[in-house]
Amino acid sequence: MKPELFHIAGLTIYGYGFCILVGVVAAFFHLYLNRVRLGMDVDSISNVILICFVGVFVGGKVFYFLEDPAGHWSRMDQFFGDLGNGFVFYGSFLVTLAMLWAWMRKIGWNFWDKMDDIGIAGAFVHGFGKLGCFLAGCCHGVVCVNPKYGIIFNDVNSHAEPLGEALYPVQLWDSGIVFFSIAMMLWMQKRGKTFGGQLFFFYALIYGVGRFFTEGYRGDISRGFVFNGLLSHSQFIAILVVTFSGIGYWFLRRRQLRKV
Repeated sequence: MKPELFHIAGLTIYGYGFCILVGVVAAFFHLYLNRVRLGMDVDSISNVILICFVGVFVGGKVFYFLEDPAGHWSRMDQFFGDLGNGFVFYGSFLVTLAMLWAWMRKIGWNFWDKMDDIGIAGAFVHGFGKLGCFLAGCCHGVVCVNPKYGIIFNDVNSHAEPLGEALYPVQLWDSGIVFFSIAMMLWMQKRGKTFGGQLFFFYALIYGVGRFFTEGYRGDISRGFVFNGLLSHSQFIAILVVTFSGIGYWFLRRRQLRKV
C-alpha cells in the first residue's frame, strides 16, 4: 500500500519498520507498566525485548530459508542482501520461545509466570507488524473473486503481486485476529487468570486457528507447501501449534487444579 512512508534528511522511513517500532514501544510500555507485579526492572525488560528481537530475526529468517532451501541457496547474495524482508512468523515465534525459556531458566525465573505478559507484549509487535506487512505489500492475498472486497496495490515498490488488481487483505485479517486476542487477554487478565500460561496458550490457540484459515487466501506461493500442495508450511505448523497449545493449556490447568 505504502512501502515508503516518508523521507527525512535523506533517510527513508519504511512502513514495515515503522510499524515494528510502534509495536516494540507498545510492548515495552506494557511490561513497564506491569513491572512491579512481574518483579521486573527496566534492565530485565530490555533484556526480554533484546532476546525477542534476536529470536524473531533469526527464527524468521531460518524458517524462511527452509521454505525453499535449494532456491535460496542458489541466490544467497539476494538472501543476505535483503535482510529486511522474508520472514516466517512461526519461525520467529518458536525460536523466540526457546530462547526466552533458556534465559529464564538460567536466571531462575518461573517461565509461565512471565509468559502471559510477555505474550501480550509480543502480540503488540505481531499485530503492528502485520499492519507493516500491509503497507509493504508482503504476505499479500490472492486476487479477489469480487473486487469490492479487496485492496488494490499500485506502488511499484510494493511486494504485492499482481499490482493494480484487488487482492484479499490477508494482512489486515491477521492483524485483526492479533488485536482481538490482545483485547481478550487483557480482559481475562483483569478478571483474574486461573493459572500461569493461560493467556499465552489462549493467544497461540486463537491465532493458530485464525492463521490456518487466512493462509488459504494468501497469494505469495513462494512460502512453500507440504503434502503435495495440500497445506502451506504455515498451515502445517499452525496445526502443530494449536495441538500442542491445547495440550499445554490442559496440562497447566490440571496442574493448577491439583494445587487447589
